Amino acid sequence: MCKFVKQTQVHFFMKTNQDFKNQALGALKGNWTKAALVSIIYLIIMGLYSGPMTYQIIETQSYIQANAGSPARMAAMLTDPEYIALSQRNNGVSGLSTLLFILVILPLIVGLVNAFHRLLVRNDTELVANTLHLAFSNYWHKVWGMLWMYILTCLWSLLLIIPGIIKAFSYAMTPYILEDCPELTATEAIHRSRMMMHGHKFDLFWLYLSFIGWWLLSMLTLGIGFIWLIPYMQTATAGFYEEVKAEYEQNGGLD
Repeated sequence: MCKFVKQTQVHFFMKTNQDFKNQALGALKGNWTKAALVSIIYLIIMGLYSGPMTYQIIETQSYIQANAGSPARMAAMLTDPEYIALSQRNNGVSGLSTLLFILVILPLIVGLVNAFHRLLVRNDTELVANTLHLAFSNYWHKVWGMLWMYILTCLWSLLLIIPGIIKAFSYAMTPYILEDCPELTATEAIHRSRMMMHGHKFDLFWLYLSFIGWWLLSMLTLGIGFIWLIPYMQTATAGFYEEVKAEYEQNGGLD
């Protein structure tokens, strides 16, 4: 349960990015094989989500480019059986991908981040089992919490890109809170993330930015590097969550 007694707000000193990274490397020592397996499972599922959509986009663009021309030709294309069949496939793929995103990927993200959180704080090395268990336990609560977080982020992004990015960092602790505090509603979990991240959004951005070299290396290796980068970043971010949670608790959960 996550209940705090209100008290006078006190100043709190954050750890450095290197502290979070050292914590992560210490927790991952001897567990890289299990961590890599979690990454592979996650990347495969993400490939099942994004692969068909990417293929349909490429196929549609190729068809349009091959048939583009005069307005009359473009109008005729709309009644072409091949184009109609292509549109129907696009709708089907989009629908299935949306369901996969909501019902599998969103709770899987909760399971993934909390599996590395458990590794960091409990030395629980059952990363694959924990990822799956934490993803699909208290399932609908996590699905709704993550979906509502995603919807709010998208709505803010409709205003301008920058507000959407700021809100994404503001809501970033929600997946941890959904597992840590199951008694909170989705709205309450998102609100608590906002409170925890007050004054720390740039700190998290700076932590992510410190991995830029690893991102470039991962892309240069055709994505293979992400197998190790994902555990490294997630464990470091789990340490960041522990830090902002400690500040929130030290201040008595002041809103």
